[in-house]
Amino acid sequence: MNIRPSLSILLCFLSTLVFSQNELSGKLTDLNNDPLAYANVILLSAQDSVSVVKGTVSEEDGSFLLKDIKDDNYVLKITYVGYDDLLKKIRVKGDTNLKTLKVSPSSGDLDEVTIQARKPRISREVDRIVFDVENSTLSSGNTWDILKKSPGVIDNQGQLMVRNAAVQVYLNDRKIYLSASELQTLLESYSAENIKSIEIITNPPARYDAEGGAILNITTSKSITPGYKGSVEGTYTQAIYSKYKIGTSHYFQGDKVNVFANYNFSPRKDYKNDDSYINFIQDGQPFSRWDTDFTRETTSQAHNANAIIDFELSEKSNLNFSVNANFSPNREFDNDVTTEMRNASGALDSTLVTDSGVFTDQNNVALNLDYTTSFDNGGDLSLKAHYTRFDQDREQTVFSQYFNPQGQRLDALEFETDASQEIDIYTAQADYSTTIGESAFESGLKFSSIESESGIEYMNERRLVSLYDELGDVFLYDENIYAAYLSISHDWTKWSGKLGLRGEYTDRTGESMSVETINDREYFELFPTAYLQYRASDNHSFTLDYSRRIQRPRYESLNPFRYFLNETNFNAGNPNLIASISNNFNLNYTLNNAWFFDFYYKDLGEAPEVLVFQDNQNLTIRNVNQNLLDSKSYGIDIFHGTSITDFWYAQFFTSLFRMENTLLALESNNAEVTIEAEGVQTYVYNIFTLSQDGTFEGTLFAQYLSDYLSGSYNLEPMTTVSIGLRKTLWDNRAELSLNVNDIFNSTNTRLTSEYLNQSNSFFSFAENRNVQIGFKYNFGNFRLSDNQRTIDEAERERLRP
Repeated sequence: MNIRPSLSILLCFLSTLVFSQNELSGKLTDLNNDPLAYANVILLSAQDSVSVVKGTVSEEDGSFLLKDIKDDNYVLKITYVGYDDLLKKIRVKGDTNLKTLKVSPSSGDLDEVTIQARKPRISREVDRIVFDVENSTLSSGNTWDILKKSPGVIDNQGQLMVRNAAVQVYLNDRKIYLSASELQTLLESYSAENIKSIEIITNPPARYDAEGGAILNITTSKSITPGYKGSVEGTYTQAIYSKYKIGTSHYFQGDKVNVFANYNFSPRKDYKNDDSYINFIQDGQPFSRWDTDFTRETTSQAHNANAIIDFELSEKSNLNFSVNANFSPNREFDNDVTTEMRNASGALDSTLVTDSGVFTDQNNVALNLDYTTSFDNGGDLSLKAHYTRFDQDREQTVFSQYFNPQGQRLDALEFETDASQEIDIYTAQADYSTTIGESAFESGLKFSSIESESGIEYMNERRLVSLYDELGDVFLYDENIYAAYLSISHDWTKWSGKLGLRGEYTDRTGESMSVETINDREYFELFPTAYLQYRASDNHSFTLDYSRRIQRPRYESLNPFRYFLNETNFNAGNPNLIASISNNFNLNYTLNNAWFFDFYYKDLGEAPEVLVFQDNQNLTIRNVNQNLLDSKSYGIDIFHGTSITDFWYAQFFTSLFRMENTLLALESNNAEVTIEAEGVQTYVYNIFTLSQDGTFEGTLFAQYLSDYLSGSYNLEPMTTVSIGLRKTLWDNRAELSLNVNDIFNSTNTRLTSEYLNQSNSFFSFAENRNVQIGFKYNFGNFRLSDNQRTIDEAERERLRP
């Protein structure tokens, strides 16, 4: 029936809406008439008892107040940990006072039964695995902890990895592009209580950038109540050297504006030691062996700050602005290198002693502006703009001395370098999603522009120039990427399907000023994605998916500069690096939504890698950025999470895999060499509830990783065992934690490169074993959930060292 009301009726209706806004109040107590503070008070629509109309939390005295309520029928829902939910049908007509409402404790005597916090849930969707952690035993702590405990995720010395490859981290489908250390610092300051789920996307669909591998998408909870909350926290870590971190977060949610601000300061001193050897080979036999002891002490004082403002422009439109700033001033690296050079019989020929210092200032600032709106037809439009400014200044001093076996100095070399890099990144993106019939449709456009200028100068470098030609240079790099995508998905009774296609056109130019060379590349690539899921029953499902991806070189790796540890050991960039294309296949079987079996195959193509080559004629070793000739891996991942008892929850993960890297051996007559590894990766993560009220818990994590590849290196097995305790205090206002990481100091491992005329190895010792004590205090209405935090946009990923 089509009714067209007159203007007078419409005005009358609008006036009713305006002037019939009422207040709903009341008070909550337990059965002993004690006030129930900070309970969730949610007003639901009476039509479905699900749709949220308003929400708040009770005050210290148990009182609550909901404003701007229209005359209507509702369902009032009261929830509180350890108490049964209270549902009450109410009628609001004018200001309404419900007086006192009594909430009953959960059935059972707390002195006799253990309160069971909800365990994390895992589900398989057509294009991802969803790890639901909201209100679970993982909700305490920080977001970094949750990521490390997600299915299939491994923390490899601060680098998150899935299937032996680094992952990309997103927050509410917005990419976080910081260095590994900056990312860890940021997410350690992000409370886990705000996390709804972690999405593990091994083959990302078309809406995501085509670059990179697996994605971890952090989905946050949405707040429904206005108010303010804040926290202060500190962490003390004792390893070989002590380290500190202090931070504070503040969040305010109003009716139309949400504001979040966070600051962290991390002064620290780190220790690293490498024990390495090189067997220089001639005619198939070693004629000289160099044993090197390298020690690095790093002093840094990192500052991280971010702020986010959300504006609700209307019921259907929102505007979001965010800024993230990372400042690392006066970062110092103090390197001591001692190399003993021996002949074929093992006798000492000479000793090289090098003292090297590196001083770095680095700034990284990102700005984001997002606009989202919904249309009456159900469509959603998102517009995003992003800017990043990255600055780095690096000075290095190197002083080397040669001594004979009797300790007399034979020669000395001293030089200095002064390097800088400036990067500007601009992006603009538009995404539109809607429903066509019973199918979901997505489309979007994106433009990104990268401008980079870097330079390096050498002083007192005459001997280096005679060995390596001209060294000083200025390198200019510009890159523009134009992208568009389409995606459609559909669900049937037992089947789900999703198809996507993304196209990216790349135009890049690299110019070396000293040698006057310009390297131009233009290319267009299509990136199809496909997913098919069959749900045979509630207990059995199968998913098959495919994606084509691209891996572009890091900006730093394109710089044709050399950074010297000493005159015999240096790192070199390569402006001739090209992007590589990968094809990724995955077959998943899920049993009872508890067992997940993933069979995968990844053809990574000519992936850019850092490869190590020893020059047996000039007696040097160099780390070179180079494209592999071929790279592939395949295997099976098995994941299972279960509650073994009422107080013991455990996650088990095992991966059986094979990896192959084929490279061009630059110091072996350019021969093709294939490096292989077959291995197993397994871990078990245990959570123990140690108190009946759930405020005291313990964790035990054990991981084993056998041989695997890193470029041209084979890594020997490593084992990690860590334990932790966490206690919440004062009605969850405070949290005290204790963690002992890498108890047996067995995470560090040896890397070895042995093929043809190459024979070199090093054992890297970092401060993985440590004791960490943390304290956090929440103030204000700390049970509020944060806004959806936007932090960074694309392309910043390649700022990573």
